[in-house]
Amino acid sequence: MGKKKKQQLRARFRKNRSARTRRSDWTSKFQQDGLEQEDTTKDERISGKGELTRQRTVRGTVADGDQPGLAVHLDVDPTVCRSGRVLLVQGLGSTVEAEDGTLYQCATRRLLKTLSTDQRHVVAVGDRVLFRPVESGDGQTREGLIERVEPRRGSLCRTSRGRQHVLVTNVDQVLIVTSVAEPRIKPNLIDRLLISAEKSGIRPVVCINKIDLVDPALFQPLVGVYSQMGYEVFLLSAKTGFGLDALRRLLTDRESVLTGQSGVGKSSLLNLVDPTLKLRVSAISADTQKGRHTTSTARLIPLDCGGYVVDTPGIRQFELWDVIPEEVAGYFRDLRPYVNFCRFPDCTHTHEVDCAVKDAVADGRLDERRYESYCHLLAGDMM
Repeated sequence: MGKKKKQQLRARFRKNRSARTRRSDWTSKFQQDGLEQEDTTKDERISGKGELTRQRTVRGTVADGDQPGLAVHLDVDPTVCRSGRVLLVQGLGSTVEAEDGTLYQCATRRLLKTLSTDQRHVVAVGDRVLFRPVESGDGQTREGLIERVEPRRGSLCRTSRGRQHVLVTNVDQVLIVTSVAEPRIKPNLIDRLLISAEKSGIRPVVCINKIDLVDPALFQPLVGVYSQMGYEVFLLSAKTGFGLDALRRLLTDRESVLTGQSGVGKSSLLNLVDPTLKLRVSAISADTQKGRHTTSTARLIPLDCGGYVVDTPGIRQFELWDVIPEEVAGYFRDLRPYVNFCRFPDCTHTHEVDCAVKDAVADGRLDERRYESYCHLLAGDMM
């Protein structure tokens, strides 16, 4: 396939890209200058080029619609821009690592920030970007301006206040870290993360930490359910070191993201895999048995053994992005083999007669807990 031809496109912008159209200083202006006639913008021109328009002609290419990102990839000057990878997004700034390993503190180009998009932030951890180095005020700090975000792959997303929150992008695998106790395991959260990984085409791996705290026989049924569906399941103990060698091999020379509840031991496991990281860790709350959100923001970290890993803040709820109830059954690996045997082609597998999925649950061929998780999601409980 040849390169997409750069062209002039009509791009849609956010509502607040223009200056404030309604002034709020009428009283002070009247006291200072008196009453005077002033021309104000009252309507929008038919041509679409007025001050109130939300569209603008830009140079770029139309983006593919199957990955989260902007609808338009802006044209930039390759002679002044450098390629880099976003390691950290904090506030309005981003830490970008150039190809030679140099770190730049970058702002985001205003034109890029104001393009209309469903995303909460236009730049995410893991993004490959083109940025323009600029001179800093002190002459020592390396600064830059992000001009364009390159096409994404392997993005882990959720819904945040009705908008798309890209937790991390351009990763090969997601390690769903949970613990058997302190805090207690949440299988329904694992199910939601598995659906998000399936939708994005990322390899999911279930990692169960703190196995030294309970009798292994108590969590083996859960391990068996996910293993029978073809998911890799790793049993780990940051306290005893059990399973750490296998975890290190899993992370080597790959781009991974660790996600899960707060307090399950994501940072502790990474410190044991690579002792040079020295990530902050803390004990869980004795009152609530929940984590304390020691990791406050996602960060892309290079590993000594090769590859990158993203340590994310703890998740207490995970609302799926762009998944409608009718699609849920297709993301459940254990339900899929039975769907085509239902009597009705639009069967919801909840109340219909001659439903192969319900029959499989009744016969013990499908895990009852997984079926209940499916019913919650189908009912719109995407939290």
